[in-house]
Amino acid sequence: MVVEPHPPIEAPLEAPEPKNRAVPPRRDPASWTLAAGFAVVATIIGLIVLAWFVLFVTKGRFLKPTFESVASRLAERQVKVAGDFQFYFDIIDARFVADGLTISNPGWTSKPNFFEARHIAARIDTISTVFGKRKADWLVLDGGRVDAEWDAKKRNTWTFGDPNQKGEPFQWPVIGRANITNTEVRYIDPAMYLRTDIKVGDIAAGDTKIDGKVPFTGTGTLRNKPFTMYGALLSPNSTVTFGRTNFEMHAKSGATYLDVNGVLPAATQIEGSDLNVKVRGPNIRQLFDFLGVAAPDTRAYWFTSKLTKASGEWRFTRINGRYGASDLHGKMTISFPKERLFLDAVLDSNLVDIIDVGPFIGYAPQALATQGVVAAVAQTGGTPRILPDAPLRIESIRNYDAHILYKVKDFRNPKFPISNVNLTFDLNNSLMKLSPFTFDIAGGHLASDISINARVPAVLTDYDIRLSPTPMGKLLAGFGVDQAGTTGTIKARIKMSGTGDTLRDSLATSNGRIAIILPKGTFWTQYIQLSEFDLGVFVQKLLQDKLKKPVEINCGLLGFTVRNGVAAADPILIDTDKNVMTAKGGFSFKDESLDMSFRADAKKFSLFSGQSPVGIKGYFAEPGINILSPQLIARGGVGLGLGIVASPLAAVLAFVDIGDAKSAACGPVLAGAQASAMRTKSGKPRNDVGRVSENRQQAGDRKQPTSLDEKVGLKK
Repeated sequence: MVVEPHPPIEAPLEAPEPKNRAVPPRRDPASWTLAAGFAVVATIIGLIVLAWFVLFVTKGRFLKPTFESVASRLAERQVKVAGDFQFYFDIIDARFVADGLTISNPGWTSKPNFFEARHIAARIDTISTVFGKRKADWLVLDGGRVDAEWDAKKRNTWTFGDPNQKGEPFQWPVIGRANITNTEVRYIDPAMYLRTDIKVGDIAAGDTKIDGKVPFTGTGTLRNKPFTMYGALLSPNSTVTFGRTNFEMHAKSGATYLDVNGVLPAATQIEGSDLNVKVRGPNIRQLFDFLGVAAPDTRAYWFTSKLTKASGEWRFTRINGRYGASDLHGKMTISFPKERLFLDAVLDSNLVDIIDVGPFIGYAPQALATQGVVAAVAQTGGTPRILPDAPLRIESIRNYDAHILYKVKDFRNPKFPISNVNLTFDLNNSLMKLSPFTFDIAGGHLASDISINARVPAVLTDYDIRLSPTPMGKLLAGFGVDQAGTTGTIKARIKMSGTGDTLRDSLATSNGRIAIILPKGTFWTQYIQLSEFDLGVFVQKLLQDKLKKPVEINCGLLGFTVRNGVAAADPILIDTDKNVMTAKGGFSFKDESLDMSFRADAKKFSLFSGQSPVGIKGYFAEPGINILSPQLIARGGVGLGLGIVASPLAAVLAFVDIGDAKSAACGPVLAGAQASAMRTKSGKPRNDVGRVSENRQQAGDRKQPTSLDEKVGLKK
C-alpha cells in the first residue's frame, strides 16, 4: 500500500496589528530616582512638620525626661527641672522654658549648684546655634543663682564634662534683650584675688518685668581691697534685633572712683564695645594695685579714656588727665598672653612737675608737695639721709610684664632745666630695664641705661649714666653760678652696679667708677650759696683770690673709684691758669658722709700761694666746708677707710670718652708725670703729678698713706 506524503503544513497567518494600539513607554532611571527623592524629602518634611506641629501644640513638655537625661549625660552634671518645661520651634527659632531648673556643681566647689532659676525663658537662634554660635533674641530670667568659681588647680564651674579638666574661659552667649529680676551672681577667682557678689534686676521694686533696663548692684574684694559697684544695661527697643545697647557702671573702693558708660554691640557682648572711662583718686598706685601692677605713688589724679575690647585685648585710647601738677596723655593696652598680664603703653606729658617725679625713685609725693626738699631728708641714727629707701615691690613686678614708652616735653624744676625726656621701660619676667633713658639738661644731653634684675634673690642693679658736654653756666645757674662769666663745660659718666631692693641699698653696696671732665673754659661765681655751703667762698678759699675775674680752667678731672659703696678720689686734678688743684678722700653711699680735702698748689709764687687746704665734711644732705690745719691734713678720708687706687689717667679719660684730649687742653692732665705745663710754686715745671708707686697699682695691695701728697699721688 502506498502512503502518500502529507502536504506541508503552512503556518497560520498572524492577524495584523491594529494601527491605533499604544506602545508602552520605557522607564527613565533618572526620572524614577528624582521622583523617589521627592517622595523621601516630602516624607521628611512631612515628618518635620508633624514633629514641629506636635511640639508646637504640646510645647514639647513630653521631652522633659529626655532633656534631663541627655543634658546630664553631656554635661556630666545632674540637670533637673522641678516645674514646667517647654521646648518647641516658633517657626524656625527655638523657644525654651523651664521652671525650677538646676545644674549641679562639681564636687570641689563650695556650693551645690552652678545654676538655679525659678523661671527661665529664651528664644534661641537655631541657625546660629547649628554653626556653633550661642545667640538668643531675648532672655527672661527670674530668681536666678549663678556660682562662677575658679579654684587653685585652674578648674571652673562652667566647663562641663570631666570635673578635673582645666577650665575654659567663659564665653557669654550673645543676647539681644534681657529681662532679669531677683538674680544673684557669685564670682570667685583666687588667681586674681577676686570675689564678687552681684545682684541683677530690680529686686527692691519686686517687678517681674523690666522694659529695656537691667540694673545691677554688687560688692566684692579685689586683692583684699573691698569695693562696691552699681549700674545698668539700658536696652532700647532696637536691641530686639541685636542693636547697640547702652551700658553704665560705677565702682568705688575707698577714695578711688571708676565710672564707665557707653554702648555694647549686644547686651552681653563686650567685644567691639565703645565705652568711656573716667577714674579719679588720691594715689594712682591704689588703682593699679587692683591689677597687681606695681606703680609709683602719686598725688591726686584723674583720667579719662575710650575703652574697647578687641582680639582679647582691653584697649584704652585717647587717655587724657593729670597726676599732681603734671599732665598725661596716650594709650594703653592690657592683654593676657600665656595667661600672664602684659601692659603695653605709649604715653606723653607736656609739663611734669619735679615733685611728681620724686615718687619714681622712692620719695613720698605729698610730703614733697607740702614740705619741699626737706621732706626728702630723714634722720637715721642721728645723721641726715637723703637717698630714698622705699623697697622695690618685688612680688608685684613678678605678676606682669610691660613695655612702656614715655615722653616728657618740659619739666617744672627751679634748679636744673630739663626737657625732652624719652624713657623706654621694659619688664620681662622680673627683669626691669630703663633703656634708653635720655633727656636734655642745661644745653647738654644725659643718656642712661639702667637694669634692675629681680630674678635673683639679691636684686642686682646696673647703672650706666652719661652726660655729654654741658655748659656749667646753665647747669649751675640755679645755684649762683654766673652764666655770663662761665664758658666751661662739664662731661661725666657713672657706671656702677650694686645689690639691694632699694636705691639706697644698691648704692651702698655698689662697685664701679664715677668720672667728671672739665674741658678748657672759664668759671665764675657770685657769692651765692650752692646747696648748703657758699661756692664762692669755697673757690676763694681754694684759690685765695678775690675772684675779680673768672677762673681760667685748662682741664679738670674728678675721678672716683667706688668699692662696696665707698667712693675714693682717683684722681682729682684741676689745672687752672694759676694753680693745680688736687684732692684726697671721698664719700660714702653707706652713711652718705663726705670726707674730702682740696688744695691748690700755685704754679708760681704769689702772695696767695701758701693757703691751707679746704675740707668738705658733713653729709649729702648737710655738707659744709672748713679750713684744714696741717695736723688734720693726714686725716682726710681716714674715717671712710679710703686708700689710694691710682687708676691710669688715660684710662679714666677714656672712660668718659673725652675725644681729642690735647685739643681740650687736657694734655698736661693726661700726661700725668710728664705734665710740663704744670708748675710748682717756684715756677719750675712739675714732674710728680699723678706718680704712684708700683706696689699700689693693685687694689688688694695698698697701705694707708700718711700724707696728703702721698694720698693723691703727689710727692715733693
